[in-house]
Amino acid sequence: MPQAVKPRRSALYMPASRAGALEKAKTLPADVLIFDLEDAVSPDAKETARAQAVAAARSGAYGPREIVIRANGLDTPWGHDDLAAIAGSGADAALLAKVESEATVRQAAALLERHGAPAGMAVWAMMETPLAMLRADAIAGAGHRLAALVMGTSDLARELGAAHTPDRLPFITGLGLCLLAARAHGLAVLDGVHLDLADDEGFAAACRQGVELGFDGKTLIHPKQVGPCNAAFSPGPDALAEAERIIAAHAEAEAAGQGVTVVDGRLIETLHVEMARRTMALADAVAARRG
Repeated sequence: MPQAVKPRRSALYMPASRAGALEKAKTLPADVLIFDLEDAVSPDAKETARAQAVAAARSGAYGPREIVIRANGLDTPWGHDDLAAIAGSGADAALLAKVESEATVRQAAALLERHGAPAGMAVWAMMETPLAMLRADAIAGAGHRLAALVMGTSDLARELGAAHTPDRLPFITGLGLCLLAARAHGLAVLDGVHLDLADDEGFAAACRQGVELGFDGKTLIHPKQVGPCNAAFSPGPDALAEAERIIAAHAEAEAAGQGVTVVDGRLIETLHVEMARRTMALADAVAARRG
């Protein structure tokens, strides 16, 4: 049987300083809600945002959604207090801003443990600078609590002096390095945001590219993006039908003592069966979340 798959197709940033946004999030079909204490919150609202994010996470009012709280950097006046609060919040993970070394991940994990975080609370790492890209392998191997890498393409564009082109070619090297590092260390990996809310066609293209590259899902900045993102990162009817054919044909070949078979004119080996089973597992997990 395939290992259980956790849907992370859509991860929506919600400014934790806005109580109305946290309330609305209860009705949104995002797989992941990221209560943001960092970029979306002004300095004078940091403590209010922290208190509201923790209260929301503790409420248990968000159903099956995965709750992540993005902390301020450990080199800011708020970072240590953020992690101390997150440790007891009941959130699924703490998202670390602007990670550039494995030491930051380990320091954050130690802080969470010092403040009583349960064993299941994960650390996620924002990858948003050139140094992070170059150190992706080391960061991804930083410890048992680390569960996901999250691309920060807006900050990366600024640091590179790069443009947000439709094909996102300026980011391909960084995206690839982080994908390789995440998969090498068994982590989830989420694509960066699409900033132009009026550009539905561009958003759809970015989602398709993210699926093709191998991302588990995409981070989002507006509720209107959730539905199309979920659709893009969900297996469609054709993909499910193909997966079923591959699994059935391989089982028949194995029963006949054959290691390979042909489906729709393509040679099918064990690796294709594993991919097909993961497709089916993701579809089952998505269906269970809806139900």
